[in-house]
Formats: sequence, C-alpha cells, structure tokens
Amino acid sequence: MIVGIVFLVLLLLGLPVGIVMGIAGIVGLAEIGGLHFASLAPSKIFNGLNIFPFLAMPFFILAGEIMNHTGITARLVVFAQVLVGHFRGGLAHTNMLSSVFFSGITGAATADAAAFGRTLVPAMVKQGYSRPFACAVTAAGSIIGPTIPPSGLMVVYGSLMGVSIGGLFATGILPGLMICLICMVIIAALGRRKNLPKSESRASLKEIFIAFKSSLLALIMPLIILGGILFGVVTPTEAASVAVAYALFIGTVVYRCISWNDLMQMLIRTARITGVIFLIIAAASILGWWLSFMQIPQAIAESVMSVSDSPAVILLLMIALLLVVGTLMDITAMLIILAPVLVPLTQHIGMDPLHAGIVFILALNLSLMTPPVGACLFVLSSVTGERLERIALELWPFLLGELALLLLIAFAPELTLYIPRLLGF
Repeated sequence: MIVGIVFLVLLLLGLPVGIVMGIAGIVGLAEIGGLHFASLAPSKIFNGLNIFPFLAMPFFILAGEIMNHTGITARLVVFAQVLVGHFRGGLAHTNMLSSVFFSGITGAATADAAAFGRTLVPAMVKQGYSRPFACAVTAAGSIIGPTIPPSGLMVVYGSLMGVSIGGLFATGILPGLMICLICMVIIAALGRRKNLPKSESRASLKEIFIAFKSSLLALIMPLIILGGILFGVVTPTEAASVAVAYALFIGTVVYRCISWNDLMQMLIRTARITGVIFLIIAAASILGWWLSFMQIPQAIAESVMSVSDSPAVILLLMIALLLVVGTLMDITAMLIILAPVLVPLTQHIGMDPLHAGIVFILALNLSLMTPPVGACLFVLSSVTGERLERIALELWPFLLGELALLLLIAFAPELTLYIPRLLGF
C-alpha cells in the first residue's frame, strides 16, 4: 500500500519514471525488512542490468545515429517517393513506406517521429497537407520502427522473459508490414474526402533505378542485421556491433562525411538515450523484485482468472490493461513491470511465447500514440510546433485501424508465427 502511494504521488509530481520506480522499489525493500534490507538495492540494480543481450541496444542506437548523419534518411525518402508518390496522398504514402525502410535502421519510434517530423512534415505542409494530418501520418507510421526488427523493445522483452530475440525479430516482420499496409489503405480512403494532393506524373523506370541505387547501401543494412540473426550466423548483440561497423564504413569510407567531432557528438547522444533506458531498467528491477516477493503477479493472475477462464476473455483483458496503463506510463517501464505479471497468464491460456511477445509489443507500441503520455505525439508536437490535441484528433482513424490489426493478430496467431516457424524458431 505504501509503495503504491509513493509511486503515484511521485508520478503526479512529474518526476522521471525511472526515479519514481527506483524510490518506490527502495521504499518497498525497507517495508519488507527495514533500512538494512534496503541496502539490497545496488545488487538488484546490478542484476537487472547484467544481461548480455542488453548490449545490443546502444549499438543499434549508435548505428542509427551514424546512418542518419550520412543522409541516408533523405535517400530512403526519395526512393519511397518514386515508388508511391504518384498516388493521391502520395507524400503521405511516401511517409509510411519510408517508415518501413527507416525501421530497419533505428528500431525506435521516437527516432522515426523526430526524423520525419523535421523533414517530411514540412514537405507535406508545403505541398498542401494540413500540419495536424501530416503529424498524424508520421505518428501512425512511427510505430513500425519498434515492430519491424531491429527493435529495442524486443531486445528488452526477450532478455527479461527468456524468449528468443531472433524469433521475436522474425515474428515482427509481417505485423510491421501490415501496419504500413493498413495505414496506406486509410490514407487512400481519406484521399478524396480531404482532397489530398497527388503527383502529376509517375516516376519512370530510370528514375526508380537511380533512386534504388542511391539508397542501396541503406537497404542492405537491415538485410545484414536480419539475415545474420535469423540464419544463426550472429547473435543480436553481435549483429548490432556489425551494424555499427557497417555504418561507420559507409560514413567514413564511402560518403566521407563523418569527422571525429561528429562521431563524438553521436556517441554522446547514444550515451544519453541509453542512459535513460538503462536507468528505467535498473530502477524497475528493484520494483520488480518487490512485486515478486509480495506475490503481486500471482494475485493479479488469480483476479483475472476469477473473472473468466476463457482464453479469449483473458487475452482481451490483458490487451485492455496494456492500452489503459499505456496512456499513463513510459512503455519501457510498462514492459519491465507488467511482462512478469502478464506472461504467466499467456502461458496458462496456451499462447506461444513468440505470439505472446508480439501481442505485448504491439499493444505497447499503440501507447506511443495515445495521450496524455504518447511519446511520439510529444516528439512531433515539439519538433513541428503543432498542438498535441490537434494531432490526436487527426490520428484516430489510424489508431482504430492499428487497434483492429492488434486484435486480428492476437486472435490469429498463424499470421505472425508463419515466418519464425519457417526459419526454425
């Protein structure tokens, strides 16, 4: 009870969620065995971070920073535009397809939102789109990043729950592509009603080839990462380090656009982003241990089971809980706290671990677009100057479409398990 009150009060005071969880966890330890017991906090922090696959995260983040600096983002956008720019709402379609290409580099929704918020949103506004709609399209496409591998969320989930990270990567490929497809369908449906602009001419085969050739080095990178992991050549951590080496080679040898000062700035940004993520993981490890000691996950599981023993009802309740809590909490913190609580329920109803993982991650990704704590909404509002509530109003058709897709994937496991089973996971 005391831990819950401390957690809520500190959260309402606006403290960073990592600090909130750390303080609440230490209070929980003290509640169990006094201040002497609270001295266990450093060891819990160390154990929470002493997981080798976590090294993949800073490497993937650094690889994304390097590829962004080399101008890869612009090349990928040009390639996407020559493919779909001639449709009504062509630049909106381009935004969505670029998110697919870009996801194989960063694996982070906020990185995609920030990059396209600075580049594609102004271009869309200049072409006649409203700024809120342009931001909504960018937000809807940004969650493709942590769905299509490499995905930081998948690394955390797989490491914590003992699920194959390579298997999760394979499981996320089809859902990520389906998110792109359903959003492009929504853009097409809104095209005439909103009178979205379209290009006067279709790109020629020569223009497509030139754009493809220009972006080829960027398109190869996801193939190196995914191919290496899925075919067992490298581990996710090794693949992440290979991605950094490849990005450095492209930036220093091919494009020659990275100086020592640039590299230092990229390392600093990577350290800042990684530090925030690792602070949350470290603090959540204390709170997670307290939850386990107090047998709260078991109590929640028993409460859910008392409502119904139907697998469909239990799955719906889990998804609803993730979506509701996602409106209030950072998704990394949610993952670390709720996964140990909810994953045993998925095992009870017989869900495949990979299927349960992708449902969990897709539900968390939707939280990135829902106010009041939707990280992608805040990023786009900050980058573009557009009001958050205006973006949210334009976002609802995409949000409903992606929610429908989440439910389809939740109740049709073969949609996501075909690729990993084909690859032997």
